[in-house]
Amino acid sequence: MNLLKLHHHQHNHYYHSKFSSISGNSSSFSTPHFLLFHTHKPKIHFLSLHYSLEKFKQKNVSALTVKNQTLSDKEEYEYLAPDGVVYLKTLRLVESAMFAAISGLAYLLSNSLAIENYFGCFFALPIVISSMRWGVAAGRKTMVATVVLLFVLSGPVKALNYMLMHGLLGFTMGSLWRLRTSWGASIFLCALARAVGALGYVILSSFLIGENILALITVNIHASLSYILTSLGSQIVPSMNFIYTLFGTLLLINCAFFVSLLHLLYAIFLTKFGMKANLRLPRWLAIAI
Repeated sequence: MNLLKLHHHQHNHYYHSKFSSISGNSSSFSTPHFLLFHTHKPKIHFLSLHYSLEKFKQKNVSALTVKNQTLSDKEEYEYLAPDGVVYLKTLRLVESAMFAAISGLAYLLSNSLAIENYFGCFFALPIVISSMRWGVAAGRKTMVATVVLLFVLSGPVKALNYMLMHGLLGFTMGSLWRLRTSWGASIFLCALARAVGALGYVILSSFLIGENILALITVNIHASLSYILTSLGSQIVPSMNFIYTLFGTLLLINCAFFVSLLHLLYAIFLTKFGMKANLRLPRWLAIAI
């Protein structure tokens, strides 16, 4: 009996101590392990991330290098190709310089050997060819380069004479042919340019010799015309305004005939040079050539 009581007392004391330990000290109460939620922070591997970034940068750098190399090769090919920008500009510059040198030296030698009248019709041809091949700007540069070359070699007088008598005509003809103007308008404008150049040449010569050559020409024309009218029994005395008009008309007719012959001669030359497709020829001349 005492043993049962002792056992019961021990058993009650065990549960009482358990309950008192749980209820008496709340801070000692712990949540069961199956109700705990473990929050694990992700671990960033900085070495692997750095390696990935370096690898990505290397790929981008290599791709950009290949792309830039491809672009540089392409640009170099475009520049050095026969139809590239740099090649065409260099060719235009070289041809313009060669045409200017040929024109200047031919004019200088012809003037020095007194054979200018025999080869005067060819002095404007290099400017026309340069304008036909490379445009109006190239023809202008060829004319200016020729004038500068003659200015250096023989002085300003011959340089101005070339520009007035041949340079303006060649530049006008080359520009009009480059713009594919009709032959009627081209002949008229070129004749006008030739007449202006001839008047400038006369004025320059008058300044150099100290004598008004233009006045002497008009006075002689007036005297000749008055003598002819008097011989015919007419009492009409022409005025100076009529003489000036007659002089200008005769000068334009003379220049028109000269320019017409130049048009025909240059058309034949350019056709033989293989530039017929760039010319706007009259139908009768195109059929004849």
